[in-house]
Amino acid sequence: MTKVLTDARSIRIKGRSFLALVLSPELPLDWWLGRLDDLASRSAGFFLGRPVVLDVADLEIDRKQLKSLLEELGQRNVRVMGIEGGRPSLFEPGMPPAMKGGRPAPDFEVPEANPAESPKAGKGKAAAPVITEEVQPVRATASIIVREPVRSGQSVIFPEGDVTVVGSVASGAEIVAGGSVHIYGTLRGRALAGSVGNASARIFCRRLEAELLAIDGVYKTAEDMAPNLRGQSVQLWLEGDSIMAERLN
Repeated sequence: MTKVLTDARSIRIKGRSFLALVLSPELPLDWWLGRLDDLASRSAGFFLGRPVVLDVADLEIDRKQLKSLLEELGQRNVRVMGIEGGRPSLFEPGMPPAMKGGRPAPDFEVPEANPAESPKAGKGKAAAPVITEEVQPVRATASIIVREPVRSGQSVIFPEGDVTVVGSVASGAEIVAGGSVHIYGTLRGRALAGSVGNASARIFCRRLEAELLAIDGVYKTAEDMAPNLRGQSVQLWLEGDSIMAERLN
């Protein structure tokens, strides 16, 4: 006799992976929150609409401090979807769930009304954004080529290797690559290279007007960039915890 194990009223459950931004707080928390506020003020909309995982594996805090931290992040519209690396004693009902087994992936945009030009260096762990509209790239081995401008609000995310854009990247747009980023046009938005832990990745652009740059989690906002580099052809690379830059001939 054949037995039916499912019927039309069954609940369908599927597994699916999503990209999230990972924040790793440091002590003292007031100082770290101040750095977070500074980043948010320099790069408007950085956390808006993004799922966030809080990594507390290296953080010596108790449950009360964790609850306070979650409240502080909530007041900043940072949506914590899960907590990674936390001891069981840190959790209580109503908190974001414990998470484990996450794989490294890219980080960080939010559409701006105008794709015009927009306007500390620090260490931030990045792993990437909610995509409102995604450019369809032409795939190649360990790299992709985007043969059109990337408009405000679009994200191109490729953790497997390099991203090359044959055109410009508008303000409010972003490129996230596991390898290097090559922009054959004006870079007005955000470029994040080495997003899966590749410190040797580089960023190249024909005209630098970027809102934010990051290599292997080390970021630099528009206000931190040397004035003599803006509007120039530039390459950027990482030395230790500092982003270095030079003009291209």
